[in-house]
Amino acid sequence: MARVQIEAPQAWLFHTTLTARVGDINYGGHLGNDRVLGLAHEARVRWLASHDFSEADVGGAGLIMADAALVFRQEAFLGDVLDVALGVVEARRSSFDLVYLLTRLSDGAKIALVKTGMVCFDYTARKVVRLPQGFARCLGSVA
Repeated sequence: MARVQIEAPQAWLFHTTLTARVGDINYGGHLGNDRVLGLAHEARVRWLASHDFSEADVGGAGLIMADAALVFRQEAFLGDVLDVALGVVEARRSSFDLVYLLTRLSDGAKIALVKTGMVCFDYTARKVVRLPQGFARCLGSVA
């Protein structure tokens, strides 16, 4: 079976700390895959806010998620404090890929890598639009 491969960015643009909550733990007693995507979403919202943007407005366009993938490396458990690093691996005319690395702070264990494909979207016109210039600068050298 082919395995999903996620390439880490050359540099991490943002870090935030999140804690695994009771609702994040699945019937296996560890962090659920759907919750990992939720933690990535929270990190993305915090990164955008650090630049005075939101998913509804990144300088004239909104964002919509086109795809997502995740690869588990280790389990995480209730109460684990995680560093979530965020970086950009590719930017195009109207879209970009973000990668997130979740690392447990207590022992440095790499828990998961996540990739989300984000597209700039005009929610009024219901169509894909070009990356706003001011936002493209936030994407770093890959933009």
